[in-house]
Amino acid sequence: MRYRRRPSPLHAARAAVGAAYGSALALAALIIEHPLPLAALGLAALGAGAAAGVADQQIRLLRRVALPVVLLGVVVNLLVDRNGITVFARLGDWGPLGQVDLTVEALVYGLVFALRLLVVTLAASLVVCAVDPDELMHAARHVSHRSALTATLTTRLVPLLFEDARHLAEAQRCRPDGGARGTRARLVLLRAVVGGALDRSLDVAAALEVRAYGAGRRARRAPQPWSRHDVAFALAASGLLAAAIGGRALGFDPFVAYPVVHAPLDAGVLALSAAFLALALAPFLDRRGVAR
Repeated sequence: MRYRRRPSPLHAARAAVGAAYGSALALAALIIEHPLPLAALGLAALGAGAAAGVADQQIRLLRRVALPVVLLGVVVNLLVDRNGITVFARLGDWGPLGQVDLTVEALVYGLVFALRLLVVTLAASLVVCAVDPDELMHAARHVSHRSALTATLTTRLVPLLFEDARHLAEAQRCRPDGGARGTRARLVLLRAVVGGALDRSLDVAAALEVRAYGAGRRARRAPQPWSRHDVAFALAASGLLAAAIGGRALGFDPFVAYPVVHAPLDAGVLALSAAFLALALAPFLDRRGVAR
């Protein structure tokens, strides 16, 4: 998963607005309880990814994490939750866990929790794939330029460390005697990578010192006017959060897992789900000013 410039309204919007849009999708998923609006948010994140040209990366991520997330959420909740009353299996006494009774309510809540995690993952992957990290770090420097520089260097140097480790491991395998094996080989590789990281950090510090980093005053930038895409995605992010908070406050999210599952499909739930889809996908309708 990585960012690549594509001809889409989300890529045309400024990085801070794009990150706020993805964060609003994730926050709405953390606020909402009913599975249907949660599923609508997941479809909205996938639809936004398709409109931005990054759906293939989101789907590859889902293939890797969906099954572990669902299994972990369901199994853990089934084993530790004792609030449901509809028992479908009695597994006896498990020592520290006590009497383990599997309930339908715990199963449903585990599935809803896993769905929420998957929606948050999709929203985060949308930000990673469709928001320029350099521009986002540049925007963060106005808040704390040292933190922004640290984050920028980290995002650039961590992949280099992985690449160094791969080359060193290949060099070990190419030795006539096969090199060190097992734990010893891992320790040798770790020592070499850490040593290389320290050497590289000294080089970076020396380069910053030569360029007089921190000695000058912070340059002032003229404010850049907002584009139509900035406004559209900012309004969409605000609308998603307002719909999620308002839906909970007005009772449009009537989901209760315990002691008995209660998840009605009334007009409020359907309206909230439709609002999430409309608000999330509406900014992609305007493609004026998008590079082809």
